[in-house]
Amino acid sequence: MKPFSIAITGKGGTGKTTVSALLVRALVDAGQVPVLAVDADPNANLHEALGVEVHETLGSMREEAFREHIPPGMTRNDFIALRFRQAIAEEQGFDLIAMGRPEGTGCYCFANDLLKTCMGLLGRDYRFIVIDNEAGMEHLSRGTIGVPDLLLIVSDPGARGIRTAVRIRDLARSLGLSTVPIRLVLNRSRGSRAEVAPGVLEVAAVIPEDPAIEAADLAGTPVGLQEPGSPARAGVGQLADEIVKMAQGSQRS
Repeated sequence: MKPFSIAITGKGGTGKTTVSALLVRALVDAGQVPVLAVDADPNANLHEALGVEVHETLGSMREEAFREHIPPGMTRNDFIALRFRQAIAEEQGFDLIAMGRPEGTGCYCFANDLLKTCMGLLGRDYRFIVIDNEAGMEHLSRGTIGVPDLLLIVSDPGARGIRTAVRIRDLARSLGLSTVPIRLVLNRSRGSRAEVAPGVLEVAAVIPEDPAIEAADLAGTPVGLQEPGSPARAGVGQLADEIVKMAQGSQRS
């Protein structure tokens, strides 16, 4: 069964990593396992939000090893799949793979290539894939993460943030994602928000401001491990329910 992939993007500081972590947990809680969490941001911190320890990232892997140290009788793709599985952090109900930063002064080209191959080789093993992207649209423009089944743009509820989200939507469309559903997630809502013009962006969820999230951020504890009564956790749980329905609908069509 082809996994249902959700790419999460938005400008820096909107809380997309927090939303990503809560969404992974919500899908697991809903029994939609296994889930693959992909931290596609070189400034990797999704593992911290999820409370997962990462020992190796794609950025730390050396290109030479994939050219010169492939065991006899093993193809390059087999070797890549093996190394990916060694780098995956396994948790109850979900796995995590992190992009990370290349060592030294090298560019991201090889790490990007690894991530693209990873999505093709390992994606089939999961029911859902949640991809926490960097603030830019590089992975979408390069096709690194493939074509997602759903693009979520996280924004604060203010007019400026929503205008930025619309520009991100327009950029995604220009990159060839015209058939991909794009939804807006309004994060840290205090009950009031700027109006979203009908037909401009469909709002998938409004996540209330949650003091427990801020406290976890300040304390450096995992924001993805909130108690069931957490307003943010409840809001993302409702979002997960809608995503599951969307995935089931796409499988039937």
